[in-house]
Amino acid sequence: MVKSSKFSIGKAVFASAIALTSVSLIIGTGAFAAQPKVDLGNSESFAVLGGSGITNTGPTAVSGTAGGDMGSSPTPSFTGEASVTTSGTKYTAAATQVDDARASVVDAYNDAASRIPANTVSADLGGQTLVPGVYNSATSMELTGTLTLDAGNDPDAVFIFQAGSTLTTASASSVALINGAQPCNVFWQVGSSATFGTTTNFVGHVFSLISITANNRATFDGQLLAINGAVTLDENTITNDLCKAVTPTPTPTDTTDTGGELPDTDTTDWLMPLAGGLALVAVGAGVLFARRKRS
Repeated sequence: MVKSSKFSIGKAVFASAIALTSVSLIIGTGAFAAQPKVDLGNSESFAVLGGSGITNTGPTAVSGTAGGDMGSSPTPSFTGEASVTTSGTKYTAAATQVDDARASVVDAYNDAASRIPANTVSADLGGQTLVPGVYNSATSMELTGTLTLDAGNDPDAVFIFQAGSTLTTASASSVALINGAQPCNVFWQVGSSATFGTTTNFVGHVFSLISITANNRATFDGQLLAINGAVTLDENTITNDLCKAVTPTPTPTDTTDTGGELPDTDTTDWLMPLAGGLALVAVGAGVLFARRKRS
């Protein structure tokens, strides 16, 4: 009889421990799901960076609070640079700053490529609305129409796209940002070359292993960074901005004392203690039930 009672107590304690573990895992999942930004290092101020040169046709405008630098390494070639206006520096010859920037792009490319867990997406991103996270296509990625990125009111939300081969956008396609999403937190790792159709309105930092081609009047909020190949521009507008500072909205304080309310604070401040308390109550109830059954 005693043995049966001990067994009942053990089962109750074990079940309660499982409940506590499950609650902790559920709460913890959200906390660890967020991705950190990809570190741009010395490439942050470069709106355009090529590996084997930059070619520009027509009036192209480059600016941004992060920087409007332009250059190419290891081949320092810049054709049509006279038609480019920029808030940064146009490097037309070999420079340490450009070499350092290229090294940072290689690091950023490898970082973005290694991020997990990755959600598999269809080749054409057009018409989709995506939440923060990592998105992967083993082959190419395409954009026909509009891709919407929803930050869920988190200005630090990060979106990372991994294309196994090419990234291609159709003419007049676009990336729309809603609910606090920022261009500075969007990253594209492209396994070969990226090609942007005419009048495309694109968002994010593009790390291309080979080349980048921006067709006529395509516009960008972010960077065009090619590691080994050339960057081809054609009357484009490129804005390389830092993240915007967001002022948090104060949480209203409830001064009414009803005698039984939870404190006015962030949910995460009290959710874990509450879960732990409920689990302890469950343990106690299980032990009490087993003892009564024994008696």
